[in-house]
This record gives sequence, structure tokens and C-alpha cells, in this order.
Amino acid sequence: MLKKECAVQDRTAETVEERGQWASKVEFLLAVAGNIVGLGNVWRFPYLCYKNGGGAFLVPYLVFVVTCGVPLFLLETTIGQYTQEGSITCWRKLCPLAEGIGYGGQLIILYSCMCYIIILAWALFYLVFSFSAELPWASCNNFWNTDDCVDFSALNGTFKWTNQTNTTSAATEFWERRVLSISGGIEEMGSIRWEVLLCLIAMWVICYFCIWKGVKSTGKVVYFTATFPYIMLLILLIRGLTLPGAVTGVVFYLLPEPSRLTDPQVWMEAGAQIFFSYSVGVGALVVLGSYNPYNNNCYKDCLWLCLLNSSTSVVAGFAVFSVLGFMAHEQGTPIEEVAESGPGLAFIAYPQAIAMMPLPQLWAICFFVMIILLGLDTQFVAMEVVMTSIADMFPAVMRRAGRRERFLLLFCLTCFFLQLPMITEGGMYVFQLFDYYACNGACILFLCVFETLALGWIFGAERLYGIIEDMTGVRPNPYFKLCWLWLTPIVSLGSFICSLVEYQPLTFNRWYVYPDWVYMLGWIMALSSILLVPGWAVMKLGTGPGTLSQRFHRLCQPDLDRSLTQNREAELERSRSGMNEQD
Repeated sequence: MLKKECAVQDRTAETVEERGQWASKVEFLLAVAGNIVGLGNVWRFPYLCYKNGGGAFLVPYLVFVVTCGVPLFLLETTIGQYTQEGSITCWRKLCPLAEGIGYGGQLIILYSCMCYIIILAWALFYLVFSFSAELPWASCNNFWNTDDCVDFSALNGTFKWTNQTNTTSAATEFWERRVLSISGGIEEMGSIRWEVLLCLIAMWVICYFCIWKGVKSTGKVVYFTATFPYIMLLILLIRGLTLPGAVTGVVFYLLPEPSRLTDPQVWMEAGAQIFFSYSVGVGALVVLGSYNPYNNNCYKDCLWLCLLNSSTSVVAGFAVFSVLGFMAHEQGTPIEEVAESGPGLAFIAYPQAIAMMPLPQLWAICFFVMIILLGLDTQFVAMEVVMTSIADMFPAVMRRAGRRERFLLLFCLTCFFLQLPMITEGGMYVFQLFDYYACNGACILFLCVFETLALGWIFGAERLYGIIEDMTGVRPNPYFKLCWLWLTPIVSLGSFICSLVEYQPLTFNRWYVYPDWVYMLGWIMALSSILLVPGWAVMKLGTGPGTLSQRFHRLCQPDLDRSLTQNREAELERSRSGMNEQD
């Protein structure tokens, strides 16, 4: 009987799959690059740079890079590689009291997954129409156009936009009336846009098969999704710089305005851009780093990846504003009238500029392929982060053959049905609600404050130094210790407080004011991730054996020796397996 039970246990153990690792260092670098280099580099950074003082904006941007972006990037990648755990279970080895940070980060990623893929569905919609004989956003002869529609591509500077407040461009009408069929407000949800629904289903199917085998499939897909956007960006950059008016756009993009440095809003927007662009605070880097070998030189990798991210933002600015400068030149309007951020840039301003170029279909295809690929790898890496974190919480269940694929399908279907209101006629109002509150930079700032406090003060900055030196053989610059202990938490906390003080209620197109109940719902979504941090700590302190002091001490105690031993033994075992295969 005992032998039978042992045999059953052995068979059960055999069905539990190994956690896995990146097949090569290149896969890790491309996966992280694909995650951090996304749509924000193309449609947010250039506009923020122009809006907040041009070249002068680079001053607060660089301040946040060196005080928050790079230190947090290195910190999260390090703890992932060290613990070999997801963004929730890693805290059980480092500081169990702070496990709520992991849950909060995963909730923000869940919200982001629901919003981000909607943008990809819109981009796919535009890509399909880019193969038309005539771009539908280039003329006013379509069934959705109104009498106020104006085709800027045929005006050659003879029309003054600022003098005609009742007119709309053909690109704007295609976006609002054809793609969104937008209603008068969130109270008028209307019907589902079935064409966008089909595009959304297509994007979910692509994302599912990109990561359904875990790191094995994700590592192969990023070879294409993380590199091809750079080819598209380079093509658009060269084309943009050769257009008439391009120099004007670049000058507006970089023209320094030092007086803006005294504006707190400029500093807040620079900080928000860094936290979003570097993908810190939500656990994505922890998960990606956890698939590295224990002795990978994550210190050097992080520095190069941070440089790549910021450089891409700057280069994307040249590509975007050279085209916007051309657009202003052709329309005979000031460039500030055509410079936009967010969906307005990707789905109105840039398509309108493309319609004015020779071979517009070619440039439209290049642009929207780039948008889809930039967003695609960010989306499926975010999904992989959620899957890995859950699998590490329940390894005996999730790592059995076929379980991951079924759970991933359930995750995709759940997100799909929850986001259906975003593709209705009133869906844009819901989308902006999620983007403004649920994925708010203030939520990420809050998590980063407690992350640095937990790791820098409770776990110990000196321990982190020892871990990096043990893994890489390189002792980090002492400046990082100063950041982890003081600069990063102080700057993050200051930015968090400023974001609350300077809070402005969400509006749509500067004229639509949401009902009061919507703002209440927005704050509930924002607080849902924030309150998980103190809520988890209070719950753990209030339960368990011993006095409150004993529970606090136990929850702050890292499982350092055991984690280090396990990781080294696993690395040694993998090395032996590799040698046996070679023999």
C-alpha cells in the first residue's frame, strides 16, 4: 500500500512542470525592451517635452531618471533574479509585511491589460483601412461625414483652422464617427461597435498564443515584436525629416523654455512619464528578472536598458514632430494647433499628416504596424507577469500540464467580457475613466514609496548590495544606496502628495464633465490598489501567533539564507544538466 502511494506521489510530481528560464540573455533583453518601450515613448514623451518647456523639460526628466527610474529599475530586476519568484511571492522571502505591494501592482496591471489592448484594437482597425484605394480619413465623401467636415490634405494652406470653430477635420470625423461612433456621454452607452469587437478578438487571440507556453513562447516572440518597431520608427524618422516644415516641428519640440522649470506641473508630468515608461512599481521587472540565471549581470543590463528606453523616447520625438511640422506647414496653421498627446496623436493628427504625403497607404501601414507591435509586446508581457505571479503562488496547481493554458484562456475571456463596455458607443468615456483613475500614476508612486522603504530600510540596502555583488561579481555604485534609502522614497512621496494636491477631475475633450457617481467610481478604482498595501500589513499584524511585537518582527524578517541556498543549488543543478547533455 505504501509503495502504491509513493508511486502515485511520484507520478504527480512528474506532472508538475519546471518554472523555466530565458533560453538566452538576448531573450531577456528583448522582453524587457519590448515591455518598457511602448506607446508612451511615441505619443506621450514628445508631446510632454513640447508642452512643458521643450528642451528644458529634459531637466526634470533627467532628475527623475537618476533619482527614481534607474534605481527602481535595478532594484526590481535584482530582487526578481535573486528570489526567482513572481511579484507577489518574492515579498515572502524579502519582507512578508510588504506583500500587499505585490497585490497592488498586479491589480494595476490587470486594469492596464483591459485598457491597453483596446488601443491595439483601434490600431488594427486603422491598419485594415490603410489598404483602401483611398484612405477613409483623407476625404469628406463618406457616409459618416457631416457638412462641417474639412479635408485639410486638399487645402494647401488656404484655410485657417483657428477661424473656423464649427468645422472638423476628416481625420477627426473618421475617429469619432466611424471608429468610436461616440455618444453624448457615459450615460448613453449605446450598442457595441462590432467591427472594433472583431479587432479586439483578433488581438486577444494573438496575445494568447504569444504567451500560452510561458517564457518558452514569450522569449521567441520578442525577437520580432521588440525589434521590428525600431525598423518602422527609423523609416518614419527618415521620411519625416525629409518633409517640408520638418525643421519647424523639431524646433518646437526642443526649443528650451527655462521659465517652465518653476512650474510644479512640469515636474509632476516628468515624474509620471518616468514611472510609466520604465514600468516600475507594478512588478513587471521582478517577473522578467526572475527568469534569469542567478549569475546574470543584471547590473549592466539595467543600465543599458534604461539608456535604450530614454533614447527611444527622444528619437521618437524627432519622428513625430517632424511630421507634425509638415502638417502645420501644409495647413498653414501654428504647430501648437496640431500637436496632441495620447489617442489624439495616433488616431487623428498623425493619420491626417500621412494623408498629405505621397503614397499615404504605405506610410499608414508602416505607422500602424509600429503602433501595434509597440503595444503588443507590452500587452503580452503584462499578461505574462500576471500569469507568472499566480503560478508562483500556486505552483502545485498551475504548473501541471495543460493548467496554464486553461487558466490563461480564462484570464483572457474574463478581461474580454469586462472590457466590452469600452467598445460601445459610450466606450471612450469608460476607457478614459480607467486610464485616468485605475492606471493612475499616483497609485504607482504610492507603491514605489513603500517598495523602497521596505527594501531599503527593512530588508536593508547593504544586503541588496551584497546580493548584487554575489550574483554579478560587481559592487554597484554607492549612489544607488543613497537613492534606495533617501532620494527615491522622498522624491516619490513628494510627487505623490503633489499629484493629490494638484488633482483635477477628469473631463473629455475639455467640454464633457462626468457625473458625480463616475468620479466616485474612479476614486474607488484608484484606492483599490493603494489600500491593498496597508490593508495587507494590518491583516497580517492582526493575525498569527505571538504578541504584536513578535508578529511585526517575524513579518519583517527576510528568508535570506534559505533563498540564497535554493538559488545556488538550482543554478548548480542546471549547470550539471547542461554538462550532461553536452556529454
